[in-house]
Amino acid sequence: MTSPNRSHGKQRVMPTFKPRELMQDVPDYLHVWQAHIITLFPELFPGVLGASLTGRALKEGKWQLHAHDLRKHGLTKHRNVDDTPAGGGAGMVLRADVVGPAIEEVQSRATGRWPILYMSPRGRRFDQALARDLATCSGVTMLCGRFEGVDERVLEEYEVIEVSLGDFVMTGGELAAQAMIDATVRLLPGVLGNAESTVEESHSAGLLEHPQYTKPAEWQGREIPPVLMSGNHAEIEKWRREMSHKLTQERRPDLWAAHKAKSDG
Repeated sequence: MTSPNRSHGKQRVMPTFKPRELMQDVPDYLHVWQAHIITLFPELFPGVLGASLTGRALKEGKWQLHAHDLRKHGLTKHRNVDDTPAGGGAGMVLRADVVGPAIEEVQSRATGRWPILYMSPRGRRFDQALARDLATCSGVTMLCGRFEGVDERVLEEYEVIEVSLGDFVMTGGELAAQAMIDATVRLLPGVLGNAESTVEESHSAGLLEHPQYTKPAEWQGREIPPVLMSGNHAEIEKWRREMSHKLTQERRPDLWAAHKAKSDG
């Protein structure tokens, strides 16, 4: 007999909610960086943010994450959150009278500098500079869209900043929000443990990072560059700087041009 949990030979995959224990029944801590997510799928959080260094920092209270179910503000007994686009067209649009109250509720807890971001392919490109800026805020509220997007009046009313992860379209903003939070949280004090890690890595100075090596000294006929084994720290730093410049010129001429313009200016 075929198992009721199987369909065409494939096991049915059920979501696990255990990682959300990191987010449950925890009061807002004073002076701790906060991330509040407005989403139709709160069960997707913390997701990857609950693992590794960000997950450990979350457990230790070095930052906090709260996922807010947009459906809670839905209309009628069916909790409707969207409607057809004004003027016609395909898809559905999240309603202003649903998203607005959700933002109001979340922002009632905001203190200090606390921007509202909307994950949108038409927004400004997310980059390391923005991650650094967000890390200096008291917290951030992220609105994750679905369908054809959000009623424009919401974005205008709350001065929402549209941010894009890249020049592509996703089915929703949740993955983009997790990526942006990860890039920001790792910059918070005490999360990485070694502050130098955030100084030397790619994009921190507007350039790509130099190549990295570790033991063994020789692998598959390839050796670690001798200068890195020399113990001469001045020469090592020079080599790393030269390789950083070389890689940036070859792979990201846009970053190199910006770097040169800044240096020449």
